[in-house]
Amino acid sequence: MFKQFSLTAIFFILLFASCEDKQTSKKGEVASREELKAQRIEDSIQRARDSIFQLRKKELAAKEKESKIEQNPMFPIAQEELIPTLTDYGNNNIENRVRIKTKFGNIDVQLYRDTPLHRANFIMLVKNEYFNDTFFHRVAPGFVIQGGNADNQSTASMRGDVGNYLIPSEFEAGHKHHYGAFSAAKYSEQNVSKASSPFEFFIVMDKGGTPHLDNDHTVFGKVISGMEVAEKIAQVKTGDSEWPINNVEMDIEILK
Repeated sequence: MFKQFSLTAIFFILLFASCEDKQTSKKGEVASREELKAQRIEDSIQRARDSIFQLRKKELAAKEKESKIEQNPMFPIAQEELIPTLTDYGNNNIENRVRIKTKFGNIDVQLYRDTPLHRANFIMLVKNEYFNDTFFHRVAPGFVIQGGNADNQSTASMRGDVGNYLIPSEFEAGHKHHYGAFSAAKYSEQNVSKASSPFEFFIVMDKGGTPHLDNDHTVFGKVISGMEVAEKIAQVKTGDSEWPINNVEMDIEILK
């Protein structure tokens, strides 16, 4: 009888212990889920903080860049002063290679010296950080990718601070719109002289070239490295206006 009682007692002890372990395990699972939920909330808060920090960082950078342009005594440039101003600037700033930095990689461009006004203007804008945080805002696969604009107020403000001018065409240099050509965009309205926009450029993506653009836009450089990067940009998804759905931001720096 004692033996039977002992076995029965042991059975109930083991059963109770098992139930207790299961209950503890269940509590542990609940605790783990609560911890995971808390961690997810904390991660979301941290991501929000990071986003706010990055946004604030960009805002401060834009203000600093805008201030730099505002404080430059050469700006704004009037149309009647453009040629002597760019000629003088070009003589004192002889660089002719730039690097366009994007999330897809770098595109290196050589600017032609026989298009001196366009080269000087572009180098001037690069050195004054106009292009930083502007976008490749137009993507037409098999045709062009166009950059130098952005849908933010700081870019519009900087354009006003630099000056409301157009660059006379420099077709006499004879450069053609071959694949990889670096050319100036222009405004079509009331522009019979085919003068160039000082702020926007495009890269020819048609491997057969775009000869119908010759003597209509000024080619003032060529891509010397990074056409594979340009091809990646040319494949991004766009809306109806050919503006990429996800902005393709750029920074441009001088190459020595």
